[in-house]
Amino acid sequence: MEKKENKERFVIIDGQSYIYRAFFAIRRLSNAKGLPTNAIYGFVQMMQKVIKDLKPEYICIVFDSKEKTFRHEIYKEYKANIPPMPDDLSIQIPHIHKLIETYRIKKVSIAGYEADDIIATLCKMGEDADKEVLIITGDKDLMQLVNDKIKVYDTMKDKIYDANEVEIKYGVRPEYIIDILSLAGDSSDNIPGAKG
Repeated sequence: MEKKENKERFVIIDGQSYIYRAFFAIRRLSNAKGLPTNAIYGFVQMMQKVIKDLKPEYICIVFDSKEKTFRHEIYKEYKANIPPMPDDLSIQIPHIHKLIETYRIKKVSIAGYEADDIIATLCKMGEDADKEVLIITGDKDLMQLVNDKIKVYDTMKDKIYDANEVEIKYGVRPEYIIDILSLAGDSSDNIPGAKG
């Protein structure tokens, strides 16, 4: 992928989304000792593709913190229905974190903040520094960040969402995604939409 106006590229990876995608993309893979390795293998394949194809000057991977956030104070039922991580995925997580360190990719997690909050902040920092920012995620919430300098890259579909692509997919410009999500709600986060 060619860089826009030869700007330095800053890739921000939504860690949770990325790992879950790797896990579900490849099933029933394990090593000789019976350790599941599908998420590990998928993660490596996806990471190599990002590095090779996108050639970022800067890259980081962002994770949710384990602590509750301000959203839990506003709405006690926030994320109340999220199922626990599958055992055959959770056992692979420490190995994936070691791989991230081996790649020398910066991991970012801040107590009391979700990955989305951190990603939005990093996007603003990249934008202010005149970088080309690419968010790698499957999370529709992050589409609201898209503008002239910030794009969302869906690696599973090999598709980049700029403002026009967001409008084609959702029927509104990126700045109105928050309104659509507020009205529709989000069952994955246990957020009810507007009644009726």
